Amino acid sequence: VQLQASGGGLVLAGGSLRLSCAQSGTTFLINNMAWYRQAPGQSRELVAGFSSVGSTNYADAVKGRFIISRDSAKKTVDLQMNNLRPEDTAVYYCNAALGGRSWWGQGTQVTVSS
Repeated sequence: VQLQASGGGLVLAGGSLRLSCAQSGTTFLINNMAWYRQAPGQSRELVAGFSSVGSTNYADAVKGRFIISRDSAKKTVDLQMNNLRPEDTAVYYCNAALGGRSWWGQGTQVTVSS
């Protein structure tokens, strides 16, 4: 399984960005996929994700601002980030988990300036 993340960049506070994670190496989109982020000096944290049964969960800090979505045909999982704040600045990683194994994308930098 390979994961390719894209869509990061520099944005002003209050702006929006859309991240995309493209999965390859399988014929199907893995159900358990999620976005994590890691800010400088901090541990990696879950931002939003899909469970194995398709339900979504969000970190409290992003509820109401971020939306995770998936396209099984394209094998992509996107993260729409609205009303961005400087504290959202981090490297964002996509993750897939299946059968006790886990894979990470390469990360994409999101910088929110005030």
